[in-house]
Amino acid sequence: MSLDCTNAPPTTPTDAGVAGAGVLLAFIITAAIALILSTYIILGEFRSAGPITPKIISRKLLGSFSDQQIIEGIGIQAVGLAKMNSMVPYHFFVVWMLALLSTATHLATLLALVQDYKRDWVLRWLRQGFMFVNLGLNVLCGVFVLQSVVKNMSPTLPIGCVLQARVDGVEQIRDNKVISVVGTIAVIAVTVITFVLATWYLHMRRQTWGKVVRTVGVVLLMAMAIGAAVRVVMVSSAFGGGQGVKLSGSSESSWSFGQLLALLILILPFISALEIFRGEIGVSAEQLSDDQQPLNGSELKPLDSRYYYQPNPFAGGTTKAFRR
Repeated sequence: MSLDCTNAPPTTPTDAGVAGAGVLLAFIITAAIALILSTYIILGEFRSAGPITPKIISRKLLGSFSDQQIIEGIGIQAVGLAKMNSMVPYHFFVVWMLALLSTATHLATLLALVQDYKRDWVLRWLRQGFMFVNLGLNVLCGVFVLQSVVKNMSPTLPIGCVLQARVDGVEQIRDNKVISVVGTIAVIAVTVITFVLATWYLHMRRQTWGKVVRTVGVVLLMAMAIGAAVRVVMVSSAFGGGQGVKLSGSSESSWSFGQLLALLILILPFISALEIFRGEIGVSAEQLSDDQQPLNGSELKPLDSRYYYQPNPFAGGTTKAFRR
């Protein structure tokens, strides 16, 4: 579509796909759970050895939430850049803040699970690749946000207009925008610095003051995530914030299946954790495709648990439920 940067419309359409209540809550909740798990795992290193099952479950949960968050972060940034000829600065800023939440989440996960990544070169370089893609998109989105602030562009013009040599509706930057410019530059710089430090830490063979570094790092990343979440809530129309632009169309606080789906996906890591807690699969590998064996009391021999069926504890004993 052609990019019109000469006439700023009075209103702009809502975009629940990137700024809807369900999408924002999904990002914030995922980041909160991942950061809490990261803190729990890191602080657990200072305690004496305990049961292994809770540690395994917490690490699996953290890995699942982190992978989910970084994929969603990369995806929403790609959508924002693909729609830069129609997306206004307000929505683009929300995309950038959600990307910062994603960055804080996967960096905190890196600090908590760094030994897991060091032991497996595939996981290590896969994480490195995600970090690099996320950095490139994050910096690019940050540059667009910075240009829109520097040019003091009309809030209803597409963000892609920052690439134009001359844009109508652009005013001289005011003094109250200086803080926004400095803050945006600082966030971009911090993103690059954290990427460099995270890359160095991921590939470092020996760690010095490892527990202290991870503890301080996760506290700083938690502060970064809280700042991004608060900023999103403050500017988002889905939460009643003052976004500084007149929106038209259905409210971004309205719920639909797409908004609900973003939250329902959060259940999947807990299902995986439950499977781990319950022992995953209790059937031997060579019998996985054999569904012809009868499940009755005569087949449940003490020395052969391949066909063991665990009954509902509220429905009677092991053999009575299937006795004919």
